[in-house]
Amino acid sequence: MAREIALRYGMNPHQKPARAFVTEGELPLEVLSGAPGFINVLDALNAWALVNELRAALGLPAAASFKHVSPAGAAVAEPLSEVEKRAAFVDDMPGLSPLAAAYARARGADRVSSFGDFAAFSDRLDASAAELLVREVSDGCIAPGYEPEALKILREKRGGKYLVMSIDPAFEPPALECRQVFGVRLEQARNAAVPGPELCRNIVTRNKDLPPFTARDLVVATVALKYTMSNSVALARSGQCIGIGAGQQSRVHCTRLACSKADLWWLRQHPRLLDAKFKDGVSRAEKNNAIDQYLLDHPTPFERRAWKQAFAAPPKPITARERRAWLGELQGVSLSSDAFFPFRDSIDRAARSGVRYVLQPGGSDRDDLVIRAADEHGMVMALSGLRLFHH
Repeated sequence: MAREIALRYGMNPHQKPARAFVTEGELPLEVLSGAPGFINVLDALNAWALVNELRAALGLPAAASFKHVSPAGAAVAEPLSEVEKRAAFVDDMPGLSPLAAAYARARGADRVSSFGDFAAFSDRLDASAAELLVREVSDGCIAPGYEPEALKILREKRGGKYLVMSIDPAFEPPALECRQVFGVRLEQARNAAVPGPELCRNIVTRNKDLPPFTARDLVVATVALKYTMSNSVALARSGQCIGIGAGQQSRVHCTRLACSKADLWWLRQHPRLLDAKFKDGVSRAEKNNAIDQYLLDHPTPFERRAWKQAFAAPPKPITARERRAWLGELQGVSLSSDAFFPFRDSIDRAARSGVRYVLQPGGSDRDDLVIRAADEHGMVMALSGLRLFHH
């Protein structure tokens, strides 16, 4: 591997020249197809770190779907139900490999936001995962290696311009990391904390029943937050993030955003949508956008016309009462926060999206009020003592 990779441009096309390099040793990255840009490399490195840590923490293959240096979704390999396959548009792909299932879950968390994503895989990429990637609008991928058939498939995507990167899985970053902002250099110890199930031990609520699968979901959400722009909150279920609220200045707005995305994830599985038929020629991305507009609470006439044009037979809108009833069936959701909750408002909002299990660092002057709110909702809350800001 080389010590430097020339990049197409920096964060924007007018920012030239641009490069990725190391001052000692060799780059752990190799470009196998395509040409990377600055943001591609940021996504690749952050996404790889996320899936690598999920693999280490849970012992399961992991995948992530990144956009603008935050995950749109992240997941470990758990089999998908028939309903989940249909909602993720993979019901016509029998025999998904564990790695492909993890990516289907990761991308299925927020399919609209995953448009043009950078995909990351914890394990050697197989043909099953490659076949799924080829069907989606994606800018690139990173993995510790590729099966020959998988690499052949990916090198044909976008006429050979699809970005395929490999990374040395044995690479360990230096203990100190440095960044330059406006001519000033900042240095800090790298965030080497790897969130695992042990973070869930300090349960402070009356309800202390934390099943093993829930600890898995809390770890998935927490590792995802470690690589999400702060402030951030993530909801998880079935081994995957189902809603991530990233980059908000207030904690409650993170929670509202994460919960609204989780609600949409669940609404995508409504029978009326699963049974709906799209017109011939409507792309996967156009289907995602039509579903997103169909699920708007109060669509304008223009938005209503847009989603109706995508369906062969437009489905009847889901009424407010039907929506409430369907969302009421979403239960057993886990929530993690990258920092403490200063008020109970986030807990009250989370309860409406089926949140039953909460992991947060604690340390607020109002921890007692937040814990009381969790008790009132019958939640299990653990304090990790680990803040995970990321900027």
